[in-house]
Amino acid sequence: MTGSGQYKPVFAHMENLSDPALGLDLNCIRPGLLNHDAEGRVLLVPVFSRTYGMLVNNDLFEKEGLSVPTTWTELIAVCEAFRSKGYTSPMMGYSLKSSNSFMNTLAYPQFVATLAGNPEALAKANALDPAAGEYMRPALEAVERLIRNGYFDLEECDKIEDNYTQVILRFFKGDVPMMICNADTVSGTKKRESQSEAFTNAPFNYTYSPVPLSDEGGYFIDSPSVQFSVNKDCNDLDMTNEFMRFLISNTELNEMASVKRLVTPTTDLALDAVYAPFSKLPADRIISPEVLGVTDPLTVQIRLASFRVGKGEISVDDAVTMYGSFK
Repeated sequence: MTGSGQYKPVFAHMENLSDPALGLDLNCIRPGLLNHDAEGRVLLVPVFSRTYGMLVNNDLFEKEGLSVPTTWTELIAVCEAFRSKGYTSPMMGYSLKSSNSFMNTLAYPQFVATLAGNPEALAKANALDPAAGEYMRPALEAVERLIRNGYFDLEECDKIEDNYTQVILRFFKGDVPMMICNADTVSGTKKRESQSEAFTNAPFNYTYSPVPLSDEGGYFIDSPSVQFSVNKDCNDLDMTNEFMRFLISNTELNEMASVKRLVTPTTDLALDAVYAPFSKLPADRIISPEVLGVTDPLTVQIRLASFRVGKGEISVDDAVTMYGSFK
């Protein structure tokens, strides 16, 4: 919504939540999640955040004597090891449509990381300059290699009908070492353990980890998931603001994130145990796209490019030259 002219009438009704008179404790929220408009106002406050990664069946890794990969070299090695042990698809994920496909979940963090240290590259990418296509190459080549090497069985991935319930239930069958998905999907795991007959009969330990597409490791892409705003023209503004003062605190936000099994937006980053691997990432591998200034048109380019490359519809070279034209 931010930066899109069609939502101006909506933003016009939003209260400035950074107004000191309101007494909201915005300092309890990670700065990278707070979006300030051109006037310096905060009109939306995140109550959950999201990231990108993979559900890991830790019991399968232990059974096969393998360690969860933290670098690209290790990822390739464990995929080869699982293949040699008879696993037809060491990695899986939703791949029916470009929206929420595992290809984008893999490629987006690497693309954003490539742009993060290069303001000129980011400006070109946001402007949909075809020259920015080269910055997609590392991410696209990694996605292509994982698929072409046979670490994903695309036919089996295409049988997964959505990137939420069906991804979770497929993972709970217990034969997939690594399931690519976003943190919004992870939020539904706890409540679906009892819905899976396979998991109920043979439960296993699982966590959510970064996907290491480089030898430096993976990334924590720290983005808002759900945000609250206040209608400044509502009938009960005082009561609404009192609720916001209650909610925007370390205690309440962490508790709500724990109940929903989503990532908390607070500065102390009190993560549910399932997200424990992300707590091991150094600060320089935490990237906030909103702070960088990543725009939605840019995300459309990597989403569609990675999907089409992953499906074998176009080559990496084609995708690079087509940057700015994906719709």
